[in-house]
Amino acid sequence: MKKQVHVVGAIIENNQNEIFCAKRSPEMVLPNLWEFPGGKIEAGETPEQALAREIQEEFSCSISVGEKVEDTTYEYEKFIVRLETYKAKLENGQPIAIEHAETKWVKRDKLAQLDFAPADIPAVEKIEREK
Repeated sequence: MKKQVHVVGAIIENNQNEIFCAKRSPEMVLPNLWEFPGGKIEAGETPEQALAREIQEEFSCSISVGEKVEDTTYEYEKFIVRLETYKAKLENGQPIAIEHAETKWVKRDKLAQLDFAPADIPAVEKIEREK
C-alpha cells in the first residue's frame, strides 16, 4: 500500500494581486516543480496551524490563514498526497527561500505557465477562474 501524506499549501496574495509560488529544489521529492508553499501537518495541528508553522520555517515570514480553496487527493507513483490549500496574507516579513530553488510572485492569469506539481493544479485552476 502506498504511503499517504496529508499536506497544506498557502495561496499567498500580495497587494498587486500576485500569488507567491515556490519551485522545489532538485533534491526534493517532485524536483523542479512549482507549488503553493506549505508542508506536512504534524500530529495535533490544525491545517491552519501547520500552514503558519511551515511558512515560518521555510520562508522566514508569518502569514494569516484565510478560507480553504481546494482539497485534492492525488496519487503519485510512490505515494498519495492529500493537499488542502488555503488563501493567506503576509503578516510579517517577506518570504525568503530557505529550501526551495526559486520563488516568484505571479499574476493569476500567468499561473498556468508554471510547471506545477499535479496535486496543486486543481487549486491553480480554481484561483485562475476567480479573476
